[in-house]
Amino acid sequence: MASSTGLIGRHIEALLDEKSFVETGSRITARSTDFVTDPIKSPSDGVITGYGTIEGRRVYIYAQDASVLGGSIGEMHAKKICGIYDLAVKTGSPVIGLIDSTGLRLQESTDALNGLGEIYYKQSMAKGVVPQICAVFGNCGGGLALFSAMADFTFMEEKDGKLFVNSPDAVDGNYTAKNDTSSAKFQTEESGNADVAGSADDIIAGMRKLVSMLPQNNEDVAVDECSDDLNRILPGIEGAAGDTSILLSQVADDNDFFELGASYAKDMITGFIKLDGITVGCVANRSEIVGDDGKAVKLSGRMSHKGAYKASDFVDFCDLFGIPVLAVVNTQGFEASMCSERHMAKAAAALMDSFANCDVPRITLIVGKAYGSAYVIMNSKGIGADMVFAWPDAQIGPMDAKLAGKIMCGDKGAAEADKYAKSFAELQNNASSAAARGYVDEVIDPQDTRKHLVYAVEMLFE
Repeated sequence: MASSTGLIGRHIEALLDEKSFVETGSRITARSTDFVTDPIKSPSDGVITGYGTIEGRRVYIYAQDASVLGGSIGEMHAKKICGIYDLAVKTGSPVIGLIDSTGLRLQESTDALNGLGEIYYKQSMAKGVVPQICAVFGNCGGGLALFSAMADFTFMEEKDGKLFVNSPDAVDGNYTAKNDTSSAKFQTEESGNADVAGSADDIIAGMRKLVSMLPQNNEDVAVDECSDDLNRILPGIEGAAGDTSILLSQVADDNDFFELGASYAKDMITGFIKLDGITVGCVANRSEIVGDDGKAVKLSGRMSHKGAYKASDFVDFCDLFGIPVLAVVNTQGFEASMCSERHMAKAAAALMDSFANCDVPRITLIVGKAYGSAYVIMNSKGIGADMVFAWPDAQIGPMDAKLAGKIMCGDKGAAEADKYAKSFAELQNNASSAAARGYVDEVIDPQDTRKHLVYAVEMLFE
């Protein structure tokens, strides 16, 4: 690892298996141009490239070195990154980019600008062929922001990572002290442009974990050995119907759930689990967040447009890479607000389209309320789910029974509305009635949830 010294070298060493890194293009420097007259001062042209392994799986990596010309992108810098993408696609291996750059190298003008376009092109051609992961350790601004946006998953160092198209001070009416729109906090919580934020050690560990769960490419399968009991009973799992991140942890092999986008659109959960060693992508409604102290913060229980788009993008990724999808349903409808109303129809349509056009195994578990079209687009039988399970207390129907009773009884008074509501709940708005009509394949005991999901995935994945 001749030129990968300093902090960026330590990041590479920590990310990859011990002594597995092989550097490529270490002797490349910038070319002499009108303003670059001493290329020897730009070792590796500010980007370290090569390949190595993560838990024995080959990955390709490029890591910008901010100590060399600010890690800026010049012609040869871009050529090295493009070369890594060519090798990754040819061998069918993930690409990981470690970003820390001042941006486009002005001294190389249109050569640098063309190089930036060539990187975009390589990223686009690799989309859906090999997984792309980006980690922002320093500056990732202007045109470089597209590097992270084109990646399938983005990690950000919580203190030094800066992700922006326009710096906060260049945004009308804003400045860094008022709202640091480039910060990891903003990008994970407000924009959703980054999936995970943490310390350098945290995000390196997170990237290693994510790579271990993903297939190498779109023709590979993500399957490992499983030592967990496939028939493990889950007593008390009913209590996790609100915070489905806990539910997913309980059903997963070894209770291991890797959540992505946890800070954004918290009404919708996305992430990966393994069931009998098979990687499964999960999307789940959430109506509460349970803290480490056991206290629950209630959410609306309704789907937001941000949550719908978040789930849609995730399902699309799973479809591209042959990863089975599990949808966990507990929603009473769509969020009702002026902001949501501007976007909800298109967001809901995007999620429905993602599920309906998804060719991978699709399983649904209904654990609570499943009302109206918000339920329908969450991988219901109507849009092609392969297997649908429901807990006995699940409420499945067009709306809450009380509201349905008021509408159906008209002007007959409150007492009559209550009768209609009771009858509607007993005859129509429940798991048994949905199962009788074939919209639910099986009503299951909550404690047996893991084994039903495991066997369904095994059956569909073969």
